Amino acid sequence: MKLTTSIFFSCILKFALAQNLVLNPSFEEYISCPESIGQFNYSVKDWSTPNFSSTDYFNTCSEGVGAINYNGQQTPRTGKGYSGIYVYSDKNYREYIQGELSQTLEKGKTYLVSFFISLADESSYALNDINILFSEEKLKVSFKSSNIEKTIKPKKITNKAFELFSNSVKQFYNKKEDWTRVSFEFTSKGYENYFSIGNFSNNLKTRKQTVLSQSPYYFSYYYIDDVSVELAEKEHIITTDLISETPKIKPNEIYTFKSLVFDFDKTELLENSIEELNQLYNYLAENPTLTAEIYGHTDTIGSGSRNRELSEQRARAVADYLILKGLNKSRITSFGLGSSQPISSNKTEAGRQENRRVEFKLIMN
Repeated sequence: MKLTTSIFFSCILKFALAQNLVLNPSFEEYISCPESIGQFNYSVKDWSTPNFSSTDYFNTCSEGVGAINYNGQQTPRTGKGYSGIYVYSDKNYREYIQGELSQTLEKGKTYLVSFFISLADESSYALNDINILFSEEKLKVSFKSSNIEKTIKPKKITNKAFELFSNSVKQFYNKKEDWTRVSFEFTSKGYENYFSIGNFSNNLKTRKQTVLSQSPYYFSYYYIDDVSVELAEKEHIITTDLISETPKIKPNEIYTFKSLVFDFDKTELLENSIEELNQLYNYLAENPTLTAEIYGHTDTIGSGSRNRELSEQRARAVADYLILKGLNKSRITSFGLGSSQPISSNKTEAGRQENRRVEFKLIMN
């Protein structure tokens, strides 16, 4: 099947560049290459810290504060830079990053927020929730409070509008080698100019999972990269002729494979799924600046742990097939979401069949 992509490619390039409203979303633009830890507030353009703690900035331009650092080793998800924060530590010590939007969000519009995290090697705990606080004004350190390095209480540091979002999930963010995407949608109140990412709960209210018990210190530290705030688009159901003479795929929109099905409790790809996967591979091959994310979903039959495992394996099967075809493994990531995001009722067989799906999203790099 021939692909006609040149005109379409120029259109989606314009679309992608216009969508993300976060300034310097991947921490690539810096004032100075970091020479030591705790330099985020002084090094990264368009970013700051909303309290008096020492958030870290890592960049491979630095030998001492690069991919190998004091809390382990992690390569940037994209580019050369990324940040690092303590989200749990002794005596409620907290670190945050504060970003700026290129424009005030429109009231009543739905936005998709996403960022990628990776648990540092030396962390003793993993959390299941990373918060984001949207604010009308840029938050500033309050020296009137005795807690200038501890958990932020928004009412004490701003008199203007703000809203705190919590995106607690069943599974803990415990991956130390790979990057995990955190995302959610929200409806704007029309005042949002800034946002801060971190843990706004104190130690007593923070749910945690032990991942490293042999440690002289007990803390949770996450690396952060590729932050995005963009207008949310409705989900699309793709058909086998979607990638055709007139492609309609847009970056940052989620599409559901129509013919990609699995036998019950199985992860092997069936023959009638191959054509659709080949079409996606061909499209990615002709557009090397695009990367893909694959999302596996299940119905509610079975245990939660089994469903998460099954969804991860099915998404991985799709990714492995595309890699086997020749796609560079750095251009594709797979996620298993279990039964946490149904699109239909699980009380009927027809609804459960809709929920047993695999989705993909293309991202412009």
